[in-house]
Amino acid sequence: MTQINGRLSLLREAMIKAGVSACIIPGTDPHASEYIAGYWKEREWISGFDGSAGTVALTLEKAGLWTDSRYFLQGADQLKGTDIKLMKQGLPETPEIIPWLSVELKKGDKVAVNAEMFSINSFSVMKTELALNDIELVSIDLMKDVWTDRPELPKNPFFVFDKKYAGKSVGEKLSELRSEMKKLHADVFVMSALDDIAWLFNIRGNDVDYNPVVIAYALVDEKTATLFISSEKITAESKKYLDKNSIIVKGYFNIHDELRKIPKTKAVLVDGGKLNQSLYEAIPAECTKRTAMSPVFRLKSVKNKTEMKGVRNAMIKDGVALTRFFMWLERNLKKENLTELSISGKLRSFREEQEGFRGESFGTIAGYAGHGAIVHYKATPESDAVIKNEGILLLDSGGQYLDGTTDITRTIALNKPSKKEKRDYTMVLKGHIQLALAKFPVNTRGSQLDILARKAMWDEGINYGHGTGHGIGHFLNVHEGPQNIRMDENPVTLQPGMMISNEPGLYRTDKYGIRIENLVQVIPAEKTEFGQFLKFETLTLCYIDTRLVDKNMLTNVERKWLNDYHQRVCKTLCPNLTEKERKWLSRKTEAI
Repeated sequence: MTQINGRLSLLREAMIKAGVSACIIPGTDPHASEYIAGYWKEREWISGFDGSAGTVALTLEKAGLWTDSRYFLQGADQLKGTDIKLMKQGLPETPEIIPWLSVELKKGDKVAVNAEMFSINSFSVMKTELALNDIELVSIDLMKDVWTDRPELPKNPFFVFDKKYAGKSVGEKLSELRSEMKKLHADVFVMSALDDIAWLFNIRGNDVDYNPVVIAYALVDEKTATLFISSEKITAESKKYLDKNSIIVKGYFNIHDELRKIPKTKAVLVDGGKLNQSLYEAIPAECTKRTAMSPVFRLKSVKNKTEMKGVRNAMIKDGVALTRFFMWLERNLKKENLTELSISGKLRSFREEQEGFRGESFGTIAGYAGHGAIVHYKATPESDAVIKNEGILLLDSGGQYLDGTTDITRTIALNKPSKKEKRDYTMVLKGHIQLALAKFPVNTRGSQLDILARKAMWDEGINYGHGTGHGIGHFLNVHEGPQNIRMDENPVTLQPGMMISNEPGLYRTDKYGIRIENLVQVIPAEKTEFGQFLKFETLTLCYIDTRLVDKNMLTNVERKWLNDYHQRVCKTLCPNLTEKERKWLSRKTEAI
């Protein structure tokens, strides 16, 4: 870790030269992405920490990495030997970044950030909070002169996402967007979120790991739509598509200049949680600024009939691949020297056999025994555990298919489980089932349902630190908003057509982790004198390991849900399986 400490020294030299006393380096990019191209992995370069969530803050004397409970163990491991302290977010003893800086710095000091890496909202909050202590927030890109050997921006060509999968043409989507803009009294809409752009223009790419997006910006007004993208990414075929749909193309780095040209009489719509501060500052001050959640964000969260038909087809393909994998694992566990990395590769190979497979939707989490307790565990050659014929395996994985995106977690027993393991597993299963069975009125928020997944565990004084559910894209980002199910308040209500995960968990440090995850869709239930009610339809198709279930802990309703689910899994998947596979799956889905 001498290398990391050396990089910290270089950055501090740059800070002194720039006249600043601290700087903040997030783990994102100018597009507020979760998964980012190598060019923007500044936090990883300066700290060595490669989790998907985390921010580095440093003064001339101290440095810290702030991350949440999913990455406490990973962070502690990756920061060993560095001068960076792990700051565990969410714990009472851990101050947030700005309060920490307010203590470490003195009046008149300056804190540097690259405004491209922070949303309008986050920049404003930081600036206001620091000002309370007479500390100034300044926009300076310190990393550009420190990180001199950074990778180039991706030049991969994008491809057109056919309407037969998307369900709507780019013209139809632009028309819907402009209708929403009118409601918000906006003339121009500035777009930076990569998945929003990919959805709106029906384009896909491979510029970042796992999410099939294209690095680009976009401007949409009453009559025109402009895509800001590197010319190297445009093929003859895609150019024809863009021309046919009257989409104007300009260079990726031209976005700032074009924003400055917006007529001062125009009302400009921005999403304060997504658009970066640098772009916001380029909009003429005289323009009326309308701040609201991106209309595209909402539009793409409600899947159309074609998208949902595709998702259901993708679930069958994924279920077939998973069935074959788990059967293979069971039959080869005693024969081969299997490890976390080797089984992850094997699972991918089964998915690759399915038509329309375009890659994994995230890095597979194969956590054996104690590694399963690390919520976002990532096996490395150094940590790669041999999987024995004992204990518990947690496997969280997903696939990107042209039909749709999948995300599933299964926890299986590799031999006879203990009473405690069965009790823990069944508590998680009870929570999963109670959420799956939820019926709720229109205008219900995810936070109002979260307790259903936690109650069985709360009754025993047990909890988990992550959210219960996140939105899912359609052949897009595996984590998509604006909807979610978690303890934190979110004003977005659940609407028919939204997809969301159902994934309660329980984690015992150094022993095992348990998580059961299916994807569900919000669908209408009955309408009564009290109004319209909604419910969930479970989409994922894969058996749940009943060897880990203490059936005496289940209510009759919960047991019926499990048996009915297994019957549907078997009925749906069996026509696509061999005779041996059907027999195996039939045993795994027997009623309890």
